[in-house]
Amino acid sequence: MRSVLIIDDEDDIREVAALSLELFAKWRVAKAPNAREGMAKAILEQPDAILLDMKMPGTDGRATLAMLKANLLTAHIPVLLLTAQALTAERKLLEALPVAGVLTKPFDPGQLADEISAFMGWHPNVSAPFPVKSTRGAKPISIAM
Repeated sequence: MRSVLIIDDEDDIREVAALSLELFAKWRVAKAPNAREGMAKAILEQPDAILLDMKMPGTDGRATLAMLKANLLTAHIPVLLLTAQALTAERKLLEALPVAGVLTKPFDPGQLADEISAFMGWHPNVSAPFPVKSTRGAKPISIAM
């Protein structure tokens, strides 16, 4: 089963995103309202991906991203940014960060899992924690014992 950590200071956004991913995709979701709790949960739970809000009081998304990437226990976890900044120039700056993708608020709860899956290269209907590779055209092999 895929797992996602949502780090967002807005209760409503966290709950809607979590319910969307749990109900529509059957993913396991952890939630954190700030960077400190998000770091602790990322280290402990090792999610397949992190959905990170950019605008949070205290430690914002950019600083949280830097902490995640600097920590050996979380550096490998792909991060998707969640932002209300939809301007093209700002979006390009965010996309230049070491992230898997940028999602815009407001988001469609019914499409959130598909959007995350597209950025991550996950097949939306597969719950395995690894990208699906095509075997089209592959020849079967036999192993002699």
